[in-house]
Amino acid sequence: MTDPPGILISAPSSGTGKTTVMLGLLRALRDDGVAVQPFKSGPDYIDPAFHRAAARRASFNIDTWAMPAALIGGISAQSHGADMIIAEGSMGLFDGVATRGETGFGSSAETALRMGWPVVLVLDIGGQAQSAAATALGFRAYDPDLPFAGVILNRCASPRHERLARAGMERAGIPVLGVLPRRGDLTLPERHLGLVQAVEHPDLEAAIAGYAAFLRAHADLDAIRAAAGAATAPPAAVTGPLPRPPAQRIALAEDAAFSFTYPHLLAGWRAAGAEILPFSPLADQPPAPDADLVWLPGGYPELHAGPLAEARTYRAALRKHAQTRPVHGECGGYMALGEALIDKQGRRHRMAGLLGLVTSYQTRRLHLGYRQATLCAPMPGLEAGARLRGHEFHYSTIVQEPDAPLARVCDADGAPVAETGAVRGPVTGTFFHLIAEAPR
Repeated sequence: MTDPPGILISAPSSGTGKTTVMLGLLRALRDDGVAVQPFKSGPDYIDPAFHRAAARRASFNIDTWAMPAALIGGISAQSHGADMIIAEGSMGLFDGVATRGETGFGSSAETALRMGWPVVLVLDIGGQAQSAAATALGFRAYDPDLPFAGVILNRCASPRHERLARAGMERAGIPVLGVLPRRGDLTLPERHLGLVQAVEHPDLEAAIAGYAAFLRAHADLDAIRAAAGAATAPPAAVTGPLPRPPAQRIALAEDAAFSFTYPHLLAGWRAAGAEILPFSPLADQPPAPDADLVWLPGGYPELHAGPLAEARTYRAALRKHAQTRPVHGECGGYMALGEALIDKQGRRHRMAGLLGLVTSYQTRRLHLGYRQATLCAPMPGLEAGARLRGHEFHYSTIVQEPDAPLARVCDADGAPVAETGAVRGPVTGTFFHLIAEAPR
């Protein structure tokens, strides 16, 4: 079975409006009766939830640095039944890591090449006109093997501005698939890790409907669909299984403080028959008492440290579970398993106390990038010695971490990373979000 045709929405850099374009296209095409499968290139935790809201279909990450080819094939297979694929790139089109890993560099261009998706480049033409064509020409020529569908010109100031920009694109031989007028109200609210979460948007449905109407009025939807259909199919992918579940009954923290779980992990757990049992620490809900594992994903515990410190029912149930069964936390979940979290005002908030970790946001320090890890001790579903791939993104500082390290951790280039995670009995935590086991 072959995948449906697709395109990849990318840009020269972050902040050009590609997420607005992505959401508008997903909803506009869906309203036209097209079953659209969204994907996200790279390790973004937040965008897939927005994609799902717009397309009413689960969105999945495809990561050419972190994922083995068979896993990418298994994730790609989730598009079966769709009429068309629209993927969203991350950062700039060619931005990836410096050192090629066992799979690749992780750029959006690499994803487009692997999957056979022509690139639609979103260009912010504010402050330029014909010169935008030189940018587009450079992106098209940088990798001649990369299928290139054309451009959507964003933040156009006037009809004259549009005529000048189109003239430049015509001279360069670059198809123009849309011209979007400048609109200050067409921006998504942001926070330090990117967009706010979809569940926090004050009126997401109205916003997406507005993006769809905007794209329908100013983009050529038929030409965009035709660009996808004209793509040359890539070689057949090796299709492997999605990640296996770490337990049969998994109590998963799920609320505004804990929501950064990769969709392909949850899909793999469910496909293998695992039961996902959501609970909300913010609502002081305990994890299911008969769960085999409690899993706290990343999120924004620093924004909810006060309520988490007061959630006594949740904390008592978590400690009782950890007496006999495993608990695992990723990034924000790891912080919530520690002794305390210090917020940006310097206030210390009591956390679960299952690990000795104390983290602080009083002095912000960016931790960002891919991680490769070799486990020194088992963690749920994985044995000691397992090699993992993940991604870390937070601004906290470690004040103390007295527990044994969980893993030897390096960045994408092989340089050691001090944030090794921790293990204390059946409780484990990592600062990186697990994406996949490394290729064998």
